[in-house]
Amino acid sequence: MADSETLECVTEHERILQEIESTDTACVGPTLRSVYDDQPNAHKRFMEKLDARIRNHDREIEKMCNFHHQGFVDAITELLKVRADAEKLMGQVTDTNRRLQEAGKEVTARTEEVVCCRLQQRNMATTVERLQLCLPVLEMYSKLKEQLQTKRYYAALKTMEQLENVYIPRVGQYRFCQIMAENLPRLRDQIKEISMSDLKDFLESIRKHSDKVGEAAMKQAQQHRTFNSAVARQASAGPYSRPLFTLNGRGQEALNGQALDDMVEEEEEVLTAQDLVDFSPVYRCLHIYTILGDRETFENYYRKQRKKQARLVLQPQANMHETVEGYTRYFNQIVGFFVVEDHILHATQGLVTRAFTEELWNMALSKIIAVLRTHSSYCDDPDLVLELKNLIVIFADTLQGYGFPVNRLFDLLFEIRDQYNETLLKKWSLVFREIFELDNYSPIPVETEEEYKLVVSRFPFHDAEIEKQDFPKKLPMSQSVPQIYTQVKEFIYASLKFSESLHRSSTEIDDMLRKSTNLLLTRTLSGCLQNLIKKPHIGLTELVQIIINTTHLEQACRYLEDFITNITTVSPEAVHTTRLYGLSTFKDARHAAEGEIYTKLNQKIDEFIQLADYEWCMAESDGRASGYLMDLINFLRSTFQVFTHLPGKVAQTACMSACKHLSTSLLQMLMDSELKQISMGAVQQFNLDVIQCELFASSEPVPGFQGDTLQLAFIDLRQLLDLFMVWDWSTYLADYGQPTSKYLRVNPTTALALLEKMKDTSKKNNIFSQFRKNDRDKQKLIETVVKQLRSLVNGMSLHS
Repeated sequence: MADSETLECVTEHERILQEIESTDTACVGPTLRSVYDDQPNAHKRFMEKLDARIRNHDREIEKMCNFHHQGFVDAITELLKVRADAEKLMGQVTDTNRRLQEAGKEVTARTEEVVCCRLQQRNMATTVERLQLCLPVLEMYSKLKEQLQTKRYYAALKTMEQLENVYIPRVGQYRFCQIMAENLPRLRDQIKEISMSDLKDFLESIRKHSDKVGEAAMKQAQQHRTFNSAVARQASAGPYSRPLFTLNGRGQEALNGQALDDMVEEEEEVLTAQDLVDFSPVYRCLHIYTILGDRETFENYYRKQRKKQARLVLQPQANMHETVEGYTRYFNQIVGFFVVEDHILHATQGLVTRAFTEELWNMALSKIIAVLRTHSSYCDDPDLVLELKNLIVIFADTLQGYGFPVNRLFDLLFEIRDQYNETLLKKWSLVFREIFELDNYSPIPVETEEEYKLVVSRFPFHDAEIEKQDFPKKLPMSQSVPQIYTQVKEFIYASLKFSESLHRSSTEIDDMLRKSTNLLLTRTLSGCLQNLIKKPHIGLTELVQIIINTTHLEQACRYLEDFITNITTVSPEAVHTTRLYGLSTFKDARHAAEGEIYTKLNQKIDEFIQLADYEWCMAESDGRASGYLMDLINFLRSTFQVFTHLPGKVAQTACMSACKHLSTSLLQMLMDSELKQISMGAVQQFNLDVIQCELFASSEPVPGFQGDTLQLAFIDLRQLLDLFMVWDWSTYLADYGQPTSKYLRVNPTTALALLEKMKDTSKKNNIFSQFRKNDRDKQKLIETVVKQLRSLVNGMSLHS
């Protein structure tokens, strides 16, 4: 048992020693630990075993050393022999090395230089390669800077786009490229700001120069219209064509070919909007904003600014209505504005649309019409109104040529035409008044045949009897008649001026001329005649001449009809032709003059009667008519001699009216309430005056009265005076109310009033009449007659 354990222990120790010998030193720890894990005293036995192994190895080493010792000694001996040679070789090697080092220093230096050169060459090659990649970027960026400096912003944006999409991505790792990339958005914003600034400058420029653009466009339209009109006239002119009536009434010859060529050359020299305005800022800004994707912002801004400018353009100056230049400048600005918009509409795609321009035009048209309606109402000069009309026509034709509707402008012209006619009527009213003020209201003296032809050429006068008379002779009308007729024709010409170029037919122009002429005759001339007739300094002689003048003017109306027909070539037999109302005008004026003659005659009669100075209490008459009455009769006789030139029954009517008024005035003198007493002597004197009136009536101061028609004007006075002179009260009272009564025209009231005045006189002048029987009987008779007359008067009042 003990032997077996000892054997196992020896075997184990042998294994451990083998492991120690064969195992790496780092792994010996576990093996040695197993020595201590075995049975007690194993360590000791192991150490013994280990010592035995060591001694075994020492003997093997010793055996090996003994075996190789002679070889080692031989080797040492050989080495000692080689030592000297080795030292010699070492010296040679050292010397060779030294010489080699000295000789290799330059080579080393050259080698280092070569290495540096190779490195530089490699760096340069790399740099060139990188620069070749960067050069296009730098060239494009330099090109961009140049384009910005030369304001080629559209090309600059294209260059930016290429830089961003093509060039910068190739060398994006470099810092300068990153700086470029970061700078491009700022350059874009800068371009937007610059282009917008250019656009603002452009808008300000066209606002200032729109009047020049409009002036050029209107001048071109006017020349075009003049040229077309000249061509039409030349085409329509024939060898037998009548001369065309111009504005001044003279014939106008057709334009020859040279004149047309001059018009063409002048028309070709007119500048257009493109010649006057540089539109490149708009195009450039539009392209820039389109590229930047912000076109809508640009369009909105442009339209908003143009709307503001349109409102500014449409604002007129406060004193625009005072001069033609004010209207011209206003129209030029508006035309210039819309010519620019029309150019923008056709030159750009979508910057402004037709709807936008139509909206602007409709807004502008309403404002223009309101402005013209207001300012034209301030104008009282027909020449200025006519200039305004011509400007409106050219203005409308110009804009119509650009496609804008202008019908409302021509409608406005019809309103202005009425105003133009009003200003003409006011102007001709002054002309007529001046003619009437300068007229001498005497027949026109004609000394020679040339003078006669001159008058006849100005006024259509034909009288066979006067033509047969020898020179010198007198024409019945005064000098105002041919002047009035000439001025009426001038008015027709002036009215025709406004009707030209209104694109109206001859019938419409004819109708307008006739209506305006009717207004001139029925309102202006009629009003001037009425005012003339009412003027206090116009006497009976002047009134007579006015009646004669109106008669001749009335006869000349048909020549005015022919004159208008000759101008408009519209037959007076046309269905809708307006007739002239001159006949009624001059008839009314003549009637007014006749009435004024009657009134002035009566006023003159009243003036004479106011000179009457009767002694109403005189005992006996003077035996002759009163002086005032004889003067009155002489005045009437000389006045009625002038009336022989009056047409119709005017003179007879005036004479009858004067006699009736004289009779009434004399009767009123007797019946005056302030007259309290009348003597028989005064009645006798009054009877003598009435007799003179009757003698004047019977002398036929105006021919044409039948029998004693004119004397009947004094029949009331005659019967009243006969009643008192004869004292035939019994007959009067007995026949009162009978158609055959001798005193049929004597009113009881009138007789009673006069009788009471004579009764009071009788009482006062006959204080002692009560002592005489005849006087007492007469007084009783008067009282009886008074009572009977009062009963008649009371009966009349009750009956009424």
